[in-house]
Amino acid sequence: MIGLAAATKAVFRYRRPRPWCWEVVVKAVCDETHAGRDADLAVTQAGPAVSAHADRIAVSLGKGLGPVDALTLALAGMGDLRALPGLRRLARERPLSYDRPHARILAALPAAELLPVLLPSLRRKPERHYTSSPMLEPLVAWGTAAAPAVPEVVPYLDTPYPYDALRALGRIGPPAAVAADRMAAYATGRRDVPPGRHIARRAAWAHWRVTGEPTLALDVCGAAVRSGTASHGLPFLADLGPPAAAHADPVRGLMESPGAWTRVAAAHAYWRITGDPEPAVPVLLAEVDPAWAGNPAMPVREAVHRLGEIGAPAAAAASRLRSVLAREERLTHPFVGVRVLADEVYVRTLTVALERIAAGEDGGPVPPPALEPVPAPVPTVRQRLMLRPGRSR
Repeated sequence: MIGLAAATKAVFRYRRPRPWCWEVVVKAVCDETHAGRDADLAVTQAGPAVSAHADRIAVSLGKGLGPVDALTLALAGMGDLRALPGLRRLARERPLSYDRPHARILAALPAAELLPVLLPSLRRKPERHYTSSPMLEPLVAWGTAAAPAVPEVVPYLDTPYPYDALRALGRIGPPAAVAADRMAAYATGRRDVPPGRHIARRAAWAHWRVTGEPTLALDVCGAAVRSGTASHGLPFLADLGPPAAAHADPVRGLMESPGAWTRVAAAHAYWRITGDPEPAVPVLLAEVDPAWAGNPAMPVREAVHRLGEIGAPAAAAASRLRSVLAREERLTHPFVGVRVLADEVYVRTLTVALERIAAGEDGGPVPPPALEPVPAPVPTVRQRLMLRPGRSR
């Protein structure tokens, strides 16, 4: 097909390719004489960028033309319910299984519509966590709306690596309180966990999210931060916010850590705990490298995200963020299978950060967005804890 190679190269390279580029790529994927893997990969990741071609994609999917996975994920990335028949078809053939970046695409669909399709896949052999746990990613994004999936997620706590289940159940919040005792067991060491996965801290955070009782999370995550070596308690203390005030000093000390990820996490946590952006903004801004190509070893996108949460007090970052957003070329570090996804996430992060900074400047401080409403405390939980011992076509 004339122009397909050039069009595919353009959509992988540029954030704002000429409209004909996506048109050529979509036509190639939707035609009965199929075009090739690179075009599939591009359409899979396109999301709203191909919304003008949604009808063509849906018709092709309905007629069984083109790759089911690519066309289905393209519609799902737009939040288009016409992705559901393709997902149902795939689920009948095999348990739905995507890697994490592609599983996250599904979260653009409404939980109420997609959960009935996902649940049978989640019920199949949760002990094979290495193939099924990435499908918990949409639940993490949906939060409380994923509450009907709690019975399917809880068994994943009994696999060798319960981290993803803890993330999902914590985001769901109080509807997952049935798992509170298991979370407490991981958090307190009464249940063995694999080394190096920070499960105790994640479990303590999840316990707070489902019960509203912060004591366990404050103790476990605070101890990690006070050690001076375990930065992985910082995001959880940041979520807790002002109740973690007793840990503000060690958190501030970690803003001078030699590790960039630790500095960023500490700056964010200090701001969330104290409400004081002055020490945090310079630390975050220092990590916004305009030349960043997407290497996940550097917390550039995370720093941009946190500056956006701070809002107007981070106005010093606006000029740099606008310059980065104006770049024509995408991030180049991720391989093509996730390049568009990674770059679009970065673009959204930059855009939202600038919007929040501007909104704060125009209309006063913008409160930090909560992941989910903090649940109300459940008075009996602490008493219970004190009584218990230790690609298809």
